[in-house]
Amino acid sequence: MYLTQGLHRSLQLNPDRVASTFRGRQRTYREIADRVSRLASGLRALGMADNDRIGMLALNSDRYMEFMLSVWWGGGVLNPVNIRWSVPEIVYSLDDCDTRILFVDDNFLHMTQAICATAKYPPLLIHVGDGPAPEGMLSFEQLIAENESMKDLNRGGSDIAAIMYTGGTTGLPKGVMQTHLNLWSSAVMRMAEHPIIRNSTTLHVAPMFHTASMARVVFQFVSGEAHCFIPMFEPLEMLQTIERERINETLLVPTMLQALLMHPQFERYNLASLRRIAYGASPIALTLLERAIDVLPECEFMHAYGMTETSPVLCLNPHANHGPEGRVSGLVRSVGRPLLGVDLRIVDEHDNELPRGTVGEIIVRGPNVMKGYWNRPEETAKTLRRGWMHTGDGAYMDEQGYVFIVDRLKDMIVSGGENIFSAEVENVIARHPAIAMSAVIGIPDDKWGEAVHAVVVLKPDCVLSEIQLISHCREHIAGYKCPKSVAFVSGLPLSAAGKILKRDLREPFWKDRARAVN
Repeated sequence: MYLTQGLHRSLQLNPDRVASTFRGRQRTYREIADRVSRLASGLRALGMADNDRIGMLALNSDRYMEFMLSVWWGGGVLNPVNIRWSVPEIVYSLDDCDTRILFVDDNFLHMTQAICATAKYPPLLIHVGDGPAPEGMLSFEQLIAENESMKDLNRGGSDIAAIMYTGGTTGLPKGVMQTHLNLWSSAVMRMAEHPIIRNSTTLHVAPMFHTASMARVVFQFVSGEAHCFIPMFEPLEMLQTIERERINETLLVPTMLQALLMHPQFERYNLASLRRIAYGASPIALTLLERAIDVLPECEFMHAYGMTETSPVLCLNPHANHGPEGRVSGLVRSVGRPLLGVDLRIVDEHDNELPRGTVGEIIVRGPNVMKGYWNRPEETAKTLRRGWMHTGDGAYMDEQGYVFIVDRLKDMIVSGGENIFSAEVENVIARHPAIAMSAVIGIPDDKWGEAVHAVVVLKPDCVLSEIQLISHCREHIAGYKCPKSVAFVSGLPLSAAGKILKRDLREPFWKDRARAVN
C-alpha cells in the first residue's frame, strides 16, 4: 500500500467533507488533494527525485500535513526535524540523510542562517507561513499557486516513507527508516484491534515530528476521518479548541493530560464531545487516571505502547482495563496485548522464550517493523537479529498475554548484585497522594555499586519529607528497591515527546566517571 491512498479514497467518497481545521481555516478533501498535487509538482520542479529526503522544521499545522502528503505524492521521503534540537543537532540530521530541501515556519526562521552556514550542503529553504517569504526563501503558498497538478507517483510498499531520528538520549541520533507498508500496516492493525470512531475529528497536539503524532495523522487519513491542529500543546488553546471544534479524540502523554486537568480554567469549557484519549510514552499515575475519569466520564482512555522502530504501535491497553476492575487487578499498569499482526515474545539473552511472569527483553516481528537504520548497517544488524527486532525493553507477560514493562534494560539499576527496575519503584512512588511526577535513577555508591535515587515533583501545596517517602515505599516493595535518597524539584526535564530525560538527571552524578553504571 501507499500512504496517499487514503486521500484518494476520501476524494472519491467524501470530496467535500472538511478534512482539516487550523485556527479557523478549513479545507475539504478536494481542496487538500489539489494543493498536495500542486506542491508535489513544485517539489519535482525544484529537483526532488524519487527517494530524496525533504525536511520540515515547524510546529503543527494543516500545512505540515500537506507537506507530508505532497512529499509522498511526489515520490520523496520525509525528514521531520526535531523542533527541540539545537542547530548542530539539526544540521547533523540534515547531513546524515542528505536533506537538500527544508521547509521552515516562522517560529524557526532565526535558525536558518546558522543551519545554512554549517550544513554540508546548505538546504534550499521553503517558507511555511501566511506572510511573504523572507529574502532567500521560496514560498509554500507560491509553489502551490504557480505549479500545475501532477499524477501521484504511487510509491509505496517497501519504499521508504520517512526517516525518523531517535531522540539521541544515548550517543548520536539514528535515522529510523519507516516504509509505506510499515506506517500503513500499523494504522490498519490498530484499526482492526480498536475500531475508529466514525465521523470523528482528531485533535493533533503532540509534535508532528514525533512518530506517534505523525502515525496518528496517517491513521486519520487511512480511515478517512477529519483532522484539527494546534501548533503545540498549550492547555488553554487545547480546551478552547475541543469546545469550539467539537473534538472527539486526541493523543497525549500523561504529563500533558495532567497539565490539562490542572489548568485553572478547565471547568469553564464544555468537553462533552471528547470520546477517546490515547496516551503513551509512559504509564499513567493512578491518581491522574482517577481524576481524568471523574471529570471526563464519557471519555475512553487507551494506552499505546511502541517505538519509532515499530512505526510505532505494538500493544494497546483498552479502556476496559482502566476502570475499577482493571485498577484492582493491576491490568491498568499493563501496556496491553500485542496488536493483530504483531508477533511478540519475552526472551532471555540467548533469545529463548521465557515462562510467563519472568522478566526478559521484548522482541517483535511484523509488517510495522522498520527497514533499518539509515546508513548504519552494524546497528541495524544488532537490532534486527534472526528475523526479530530487539527492543531493549525489559518486560514480562502474564498468563492472559498482557505485557508489563518494567524498564529499559539499559536503565536497570544494579545495587549489591540485585537488579532493580526503576519503573517498579516509580509506580510505588506514584501511589503517594502528594506526588505529581517522579523519576528513579541509579547513582554511584561506593558500597553497593549503585544506589536508588528518586527525583520527585510534589503537587501544589503538598509537603513531604525524604523519610516519609522512603517509608511509603517500604510499605510496598522490598527494602533494597527503595530509594536511598530523594531530591525534590519543581519540574523534570522532558523531551519534545513528553518523555522524562533520565540522561539529564543522571549526568551530574556520573560526569566524572568513565562509565555511567557500576
